[in-house]
Amino acid sequence: MTLLEISVELVYMVAVALFVIGLKRMTSPATARSGNQLAALAMLVGIVVTLFDKNILNFELIIAGVVVGGLIGGIAAKKVEMTSMPEMVALFNGVGGASSFLVGLGEYYRTGGVDLNVDVLVTIGLSILIGGITFTGSIMAFGKLKGLITGNPVTFPLQTPLNGVLLLGSFAAIGYGLFETGDPMLYLIILGISLVLGVLVVLPIGGADMPVVISLLNSYSGVAASMAGFVINNKLLIVSGALVGSAGLILTVIMCKAMNRSLTNVLFGAFGGDKGAASGGGHGSIDKTIREVSAEDLAVMTAYAQRVVIVPGYGLAVAQAQHAVREVADILEGKGVDVRYGIHPVAGRMPGHMNVLLAEANVPYNLLYDMEDINPDFEKTDVVIIVGANDVVNPDARENPASPIYGMPILNVDKAKATIVLKRSMNPGFAGIDNVLFYKPNNYMFFGDAKKSLQNLVSALKEV
Repeated sequence: MTLLEISVELVYMVAVALFVIGLKRMTSPATARSGNQLAALAMLVGIVVTLFDKNILNFELIIAGVVVGGLIGGIAAKKVEMTSMPEMVALFNGVGGASSFLVGLGEYYRTGGVDLNVDVLVTIGLSILIGGITFTGSIMAFGKLKGLITGNPVTFPLQTPLNGVLLLGSFAAIGYGLFETGDPMLYLIILGISLVLGVLVVLPIGGADMPVVISLLNSYSGVAASMAGFVINNKLLIVSGALVGSAGLILTVIMCKAMNRSLTNVLFGAFGGDKGAASGGGHGSIDKTIREVSAEDLAVMTAYAQRVVIVPGYGLAVAQAQHAVREVADILEGKGVDVRYGIHPVAGRMPGHMNVLLAEANVPYNLLYDMEDINPDFEKTDVVIIVGANDVVNPDARENPASPIYGMPILNVDKAKATIVLKRSMNPGFAGIDNVLFYKPNNYMFFGDAKKSLQNLVSALKEV
């Protein structure tokens, strides 16, 4: 090896180390910012070294791409609201998938498919297949989250067998490409199949499962990037893609476990939306009387409580109420109340959504309790304030075998002395099923926009 080649390999190793350290630091909100910066630095180092390593002559076009992409990323990071962050992540996954299949196609057309080894041809096919599925699947997820496409599962007869046939057909095409290396149309066919598969795979998945889908598509984008790394023999891309792929898959498994469902059930169960509402059953004999509460009543209940637990949900993000909820907590703590936050693993529209929102409001990380840590404390809690959460606090998951969410681990808020639900209306949550918590004798409803309701509570607390 030449001195240049040795230097490039060493710099690649440094970049890989930065990726690993950055990923580790992202496991805690206290170090996540620096972890993200380390990972970005690693990517920048990788881009620069690769440019010199491959002797790319047209630097102007590359630099223009970096500048334009950097501007788009910077503007998006500043302008996109937290409520739209899941959609943004879905688009990022899609862009990653598109990049991977374009690398595969580009390498094939650059060489004409001539004198390529079997392993290169296979990885070209896989980068196109996985990248295409990731691209259109992510666009579908974006559409469902944005409301451009119905969040209800969309199914039709023989849908799963059709997906299987298309997947097997794409594998057959990849295998055929090993013998017909001079036929570029073959890889366009693989791309077409993958784009259709991406749509068909996400279409039957209900909106309630979108957090899992986003995590899985993130894993797909990493695997596709790793395949693209094999195509162009770039070690940094191989390793970074493998890190993203494995991390996304681990997170997906954790989230499925948090819902007490298998990944197969998520992908093929058609859960969420109208079907879920129709299946919710078992409530015919329940007294559906609701009890409303005012800001003044809630102020008295919480100000004289010993322990208050705040449970955030997607409604908190919609109302951008994280700063208001922090202000409520500060006032209560000033009155000697023990305030904690209960976080469900799949609350919100993407993994860690609630943690990010509360971190934005500078809520101390040590006050955020995971579901398994906070559940034993509810029986000793005076008041639970539920801000926009629904399905993750529904007792049906524990008590009603007829419910579609039966068996899903939930926050056992109904075991507290009193629960207060902040909602705009009595509409069901993302799973589309009724919540029996609303009718419990120790539950009270505080209707209105969450941010305005919390601001009214702040004003009332100052008078207590």
